[in-house]
Amino acid sequence: MCGIVGASAQRNVEPILLEGLRRLEYRGYDSAGMALVDEGVLDRVRAVGKVQALADKLEDGPRPGTLGVAHTRWATHGGVSEDNAHPHVSSDRVAVVHNGIIENFEPLQRRLAAAGYTFTSETDTEVVAHLVDSHLAESGDLSTAVRAAVSELDGAYALAVVCRDDPHTLVATRSGSPLVLGVGIGEHFVASDVAALLPVTRNFVYLEEGDLVTLTPEDYTIRDGNGAVVERPVKESGLSISATEKGGYRHFMLKEIHEQPRALAETWQGRVTARDILASSIGPTAEEIFGRVEAIHIVACGTSHHAGLVARYWIEAMSRIPCNVELASEYRYRDPVVPKNCLFVTLSQSGETADTLAALRYAKSREDGYLATLAICNKPETSLTRESDLVMMTRAGPEIGVASTKAFTTQLLCLLLLTGMLDRRPDERAALAANIRGVDTALAAVLELDEAIRKLAEEFVDKQHALFLGRGPMYPIAMEGALKLKEISYLHAEAYAAGELKHGPLALVDENMPVIAIAPNNEWLEKVKSNLQEVRARGGKLYVFADAESGLNTGPGITVLDMPHVDDILAPIAYTVPLQLLAYHVAVAKGTDVDQPRNLAKSVTVE
Repeated sequence: MCGIVGASAQRNVEPILLEGLRRLEYRGYDSAGMALVDEGVLDRVRAVGKVQALADKLEDGPRPGTLGVAHTRWATHGGVSEDNAHPHVSSDRVAVVHNGIIENFEPLQRRLAAAGYTFTSETDTEVVAHLVDSHLAESGDLSTAVRAAVSELDGAYALAVVCRDDPHTLVATRSGSPLVLGVGIGEHFVASDVAALLPVTRNFVYLEEGDLVTLTPEDYTIRDGNGAVVERPVKESGLSISATEKGGYRHFMLKEIHEQPRALAETWQGRVTARDILASSIGPTAEEIFGRVEAIHIVACGTSHHAGLVARYWIEAMSRIPCNVELASEYRYRDPVVPKNCLFVTLSQSGETADTLAALRYAKSREDGYLATLAICNKPETSLTRESDLVMMTRAGPEIGVASTKAFTTQLLCLLLLTGMLDRRPDERAALAANIRGVDTALAAVLELDEAIRKLAEEFVDKQHALFLGRGPMYPIAMEGALKLKEISYLHAEAYAAGELKHGPLALVDENMPVIAIAPNNEWLEKVKSNLQEVRARGGKLYVFADAESGLNTGPGITVLDMPHVDDILAPIAYTVPLQLLAYHVAVAKGTDVDQPRNLAKSVTVE
């Protein structure tokens, strides 16, 4: 869960690498570093903290170099220190940056130490630098040395390597972690994400699993996992530079919350007609496959898992197909029963989530195989999309804030589209299509509550805990609201199905425990009202997001924020937004780092 950028050019690459790191900082921000090669000298600079700390060090003087690698780190092996920051160097000639985890680093470390190499960090990555150096001493060729080194590695990695003795060559490879090649004129680049390189190129090659690329300013060569030279297509990115900038908003998270009406419109357009939801929009075989589905397994992590939990309510109620929702990190460590004609669905914002990818590969390896695999993802050309039979892109656009917002609501809408595609009743599909076509308008109305929620958030600044309640499909939305609050405000929050209050959580309720409830005007409303009375009877302070037609009103011990009325099927999407805004404004009021909360990173590419 780190950011890599590298360049070989006919100009000084230091500013290119530094800007690339700024654009990758959402992937990791414990420390940052850069290594540049110029006239036989390898110059390394590292700093603890965010990329700005590295930039401050670089201001000490010009550091020319036409070849270099840079890295922003999210710590896995070893604490946050300059010694543990990347790049790691061996023999003052080889520099390596790494995203992922080397699982067998300890025996490699012992072997290399016995061979005379000195280790100065606690990381797993340093073994790669020494291993490349040891093979370089034998072969004299950097590409050959990197290939020999990775043949000894177990785990997941994206690597970029330079050597002072080869001042124009950069070698990069990937296995289990993303890496793209940026194609320029008289210069070539690598990075963890295209966003890092948009200022210098719009042409990219998405490296596949096991690929190793050797690049110079003039050319590049890609070899696959077997060592054969291969051609990979060059694709032009449709992203604009402005898409990865704040655009006048104080934080990326606030921008991305307000982008949701547009993002949701992008999600359904081309997939929904006036009276139908088109399975053919995600592939020519989708309609035939969906017609055979008799069961569904949804596998995801974190926020995406919450989306899957909502979908279970939709799919079973509307399509009458049994649906099981699994945490990807747990799925493959048991022996799940695969029903006949079961569709395997994965959800991932990045398409490179390590646990979700591993679950997909496990599912595909089973002898009692699934009918088909479907990936719902926000990023094209990722491992998840390439390895799945069917793909439904969420079309949310770049999401830079670590706490997911528009990626979550567009996942929900994709799952609602999937529900309609699975429903064999034409009239019900037509009704759902009509509702979906109005979702962006519904969210735009909800966003008008922004200022009211900002004022409400002031009451949470001195709180230490919060309890979220919901029923039916709003229970996973309560879970998502609690996750958002704890992610960015560091306020401890938990979510419960409201009917479970009396089975334990009521013991937590007092005047210092704010209770946030979700109350759309649906079949569970009267039950929710009863649960709210249980809280009030014990002195709890209630904050309720309720349908304007619910009959709930602000009074002693209860603050009601009236929500615009939405159709029941859209309520999970609509009621997500005020919980995102609440978390955002509480975090701002508490002074936390909203876009880059401590200990977290955006793309979770380690298990």
